[in-house]
Amino acid sequence: QVQLVESGGGLVQPGGALRLSCAASVSIFSMNGRGWSRQVPGKMRERVAAFARDGTAVIADSLKGRFTVSGDYTEHTMYLQMNMLRPEDTAVYYCVVGPTLSALWYDQASALLSWGPGTQVTVRS
Repeated sequence: QVQLVESGGGLVQPGGALRLSCAASVSIFSMNGRGWSRQVPGKMRERVAAFARDGTAVIADSLKGRFTVSGDYTEHTMYLQMNMLRPEDTAVYYCVVGPTLSALWYDQASALLSWGPGTQVTVRS
């Protein structure tokens, strides 16, 4: 079973930047879909960004221009670069992998997806 671990979260001032990393314990080469979601306590989980091996990438409309997703399929890692952070970006951020980009982006309740435990990102002065 795939185990994912996020890192890089923390406290940052508004306007600052953070880079989150996600590492897999075993090969996830077969997991074509990779991405990030976030959740604020009491609210529904929100899709952030995702990408596929062929380079196809999707980012939530509200985050375009500030967030970038990337990854290395040979090293089983992925990253979320977050710039110009705002207080409303405060959340627990989760990395997720799945068999396809579509499954990951459109069916996040699917049992075919594997999730990390999450890392807290707090944006405040």
